[in-house]
Amino acid sequence: MCFQLDSMPPVPALAGAAISHEDLVLEATDGNEYAAFVALPDEPDGIGVVILPDVRGLYRFYEELALRFAERGHTAVAIDYFGRTAGVSKRGDDFDYGQHVQRTTAAHVQADVGAAVDHLRELGCRSIFTVGFCFGGRHSWLAAAAGHGLAGAIGFYGHPGDVIPLVGEIRAPILALQAGADAGIPAEENAAFDRALAQAGVEHELVTYEGAPHSFFDRRQQQHADASADAWDRVLAFLDRYGRGG
Repeated sequence: MCFQLDSMPPVPALAGAAISHEDLVLEATDGNEYAAFVALPDEPDGIGVVILPDVRGLYRFYEELALRFAERGHTAVAIDYFGRTAGVSKRGDDFDYGQHVQRTTAAHVQADVGAAVDHLRELGCRSIFTVGFCFGGRHSWLAAAAGHGLAGAIGFYGHPGDVIPLVGEIRAPILALQAGADAGIPAEENAAFDRALAQAGVEHELVTYEGAPHSFFDRRQQQHADASADAWDRVLAFLDRYGRGG
């Protein structure tokens, strides 16, 4: 799990923002039913965001992040990965996610992303993005190569290793927000990802926050507040740049 269970997104809530939210059960094309959380602005701007959590799946951090997007006019759906093996009910803090991650494939994740994208389109979203973290960061970039018709794909500290061979299939701009002190993702691999995207002609930006650890995007990580603020600004700017023309 990237974040502790009491972690929160390092993003200020907007006082007075008119939004609503609800728990959902979505169905993928393979028949899988899975839990999701949707945050709805009263005045949506046509931009939709599919949030791909870390390895623990859907929990409060990502529900709160969906609310922060909705406060800024973007309709957001945070998804779970484990409907096939753990069902759709809410889980306790002792959820043993490891065994479920091992049984979750890239095809499973993309089927579930597809259902979330379809739901956002039904809600009137014209430009849809994925935003993922760690496990979800990698799958967010893979979503840009999966035929979902995305406007862009954003990943926080995702592992690019198995994305690099597929860069030629990516059909959306990429934003990669990487941690410079991430022991699991060496600088050389980030550089290889950057080069591969450039060689494939994929519009992209890869930002490395020097000294920041894996999972720096967390209100608990006060010493990395500047990196978090910059990353959030880049996310919003990316949505604005590639979403307004959709």
